[in-house]
Amino acid sequence: MAAHDTRMLLLGAVAMFEPVNGYQIRRELLSWQVDRWANVNPGSIYHGLGTLTSEGFLARTDLRDGTREVAVYEVTPEGRTLLERSLLAALETVDPYDRAAFTIAFGLLPLLPRRDVLGALVARRAALERAVDEFVRGKDDPVNGPPHARRGWVLWLDLAIAELGWLRETIDEIKAGRLRFAAGEDWGWQPPADDPGHQMTLDREKYRALLGR
Repeated sequence: MAAHDTRMLLLGAVAMFEPVNGYQIRRELLSWQVDRWANVNPGSIYHGLGTLTSEGFLARTDLRDGTREVAVYEVTPEGRTLLERSLLAALETVDPYDRAAFTIAFGLLPLLPRRDVLGALVARRAALERAVDEFVRGKDDPVNGPPHARRGWVLWLDLAIAELGWLRETIDEIKAGRLRFAAGEDWGWQPPADDPGHQMTLDREKYRALLGR
């Protein structure tokens, strides 16, 4: 996965749970199975957090949590600007052969206001309609190539058509108010009682108190 996609993923994860420590981010991202679909090495998560901190997009604070030292991360104003710009670009940009950036951005959807999400997805729908039209018109159709090559091309076409149908339904869900967003809205969802995220919520409140928030 491209480096800028990894940066978006890490910034978004911190933004969702800040203030948060590195171990919590690693555990959360692995629960999303990013090592499978995003090719993010678990060991690179700590390195990525350090890089984003040195670049000024994250702020690190070392706290004493009982008997141990813990480093917690928060997104800086510069990081928030970069994250929002990256999310919207990933939502709007269509690449029928690579949906990794879109998958990341869609997973971080609650960080954006409803209006911005809707605008970006409508723009994506238009771009995807053009991409499907190009497929159908056979711009890159290997019609004179080996039969298996054309069957592979048909798979890409079918995937693009499937995404387009899904995208139209998703836009309708947002317009109807059935998809909610954490940014300025009642989230309308709570994790189950046995979800390990509850401990992260408790730790976040503790970190906020230690930070004087």
